[in-house]
Amino acid sequence: QVQLVESGGGLVQAGGSLRVSCAASGRAFNTYSMGWFRQDPGKEREFVARISWNGVTTYYADSVKGRFTVSRDNAKNTVYLQMNSLKPEDTAVYYCAASRILSITTSPSIIQYNYWGQGTQVTVSS
Repeated sequence: QVQLVESGGGLVQAGGSLRVSCAASGRAFNTYSMGWFRQDPGKEREFVARISWNGVTTYYADSVKGRFTVSRDNAKNTVYLQMNSLKPEDTAVYYCAASRILSITTSPSIIQYNYWGQGTQVTVSS
């Protein structure tokens, strides 16, 4: 069982940066791969980025590639999403998720993830 709590969301101007964090409690954080998703009201939850259990492998949605960086610190049971060059269309609630699959190699999907945080709001003003 893993409990996930996101933090670090807020309001930022377009072109700015923000880092959101996801702290995990429970055992064996380093046996989960982690993902970030986002959701705007009225839209489906969409994949943003993922990272393997050891941090070696990462994968990004095309919409954020080159602007966002996912990382993790297993000693701190925390995964991060550094967001640079933010755009208004990045506005959403950002969720982290944990998967029992150590390193996902297939197309991203919500069903690959077993545990979810409550989300943190990121708002980018134009």
